[in-house]
Amino acid sequence: MAIPPTGVLHVELAGLPEGPPLVMLHGFTQTGRLWGEFGRRLAESRRLVLVDLPGHGGSAEVRADLAATADLVAAAARRHLRTEEPAAAEPAPVDVLGYSLGGRVALHLALAHPGLLRRLVVIGASGGIEDAAARSARRAADDALAAELEATGDLEGFLERWLASPLFAGLRPGAADLRERRRNTAAGLAASLRSAGTGTQEPLWGRLSGVAAPALVMAGAADHRFVALGARLAASLPAGVLALVPGAGHAAHLEQPAVAARMVGGWLGAAGAG
Repeated sequence: MAIPPTGVLHVELAGLPEGPPLVMLHGFTQTGRLWGEFGRRLAESRRLVLVDLPGHGGSAEVRADLAATADLVAAAARRHLRTEEPAAAEPAPVDVLGYSLGGRVALHLALAHPGLLRRLVVIGASGGIEDAAARSARRAADDALAAELEATGDLEGFLERWLASPLFAGLRPGAADLRERRRNTAAGLAASLRSAGTGTQEPLWGRLSGVAAPALVMAGAADHRFVALGARLAASLPAGVLALVPGAGHAAHLEQPAVAARMVGGWLGAAGAG
């Protein structure tokens, strides 16, 4: 059952004011400010539209599932990028980058708002769990995790356990930026798990052929599960290409920020020239 969105997403702008805009969608337990050196490098040549997704950061009180989140992101992009003359004009299509949770939101955005999308970059993303039983089990696990987080209110312990996952084994403590993650709330993260966790996502694989925009699908070379998912994503998107970040796991852009930024910047430049 679809969850109607509540609230407006918090957005901050950074980078080169006159640069081409890049809408950036973070992962679970992060915020729009948590892009580290990767974000700083992209900001040297682009105008970054940094979104706090529902349940996170300045959007902690916003509630929305993945489809509704895509609509809220589209509204935020139009709000912040609309030209002044004429006031009601739609903004030009923009580039969108999403990591993990943000990557799944970006795929929904590409399907629901194709006119807004110029180019798509996803890092560590999936088209969804196809097996109904496995999807239900994942949703139940996320619901249980959310209930525990709500019952204890122990945000600090939750963040430590989350980052101790093998997915983030290659992430240095400084790159994890616990201080920024503490801007989140237990209630907000619990709501995000329930509304937009991996188990809530209806599989998108059969619909991805409808995404016409050029797409860069990235994964850390050591993140074997998402290398396989990324290869399938790139093959499912008509203009998709796969790029693996050497020496990186799931949070490839935080583990190897200089390499990842060079790959993204180079591809955006090359795709823009085509």
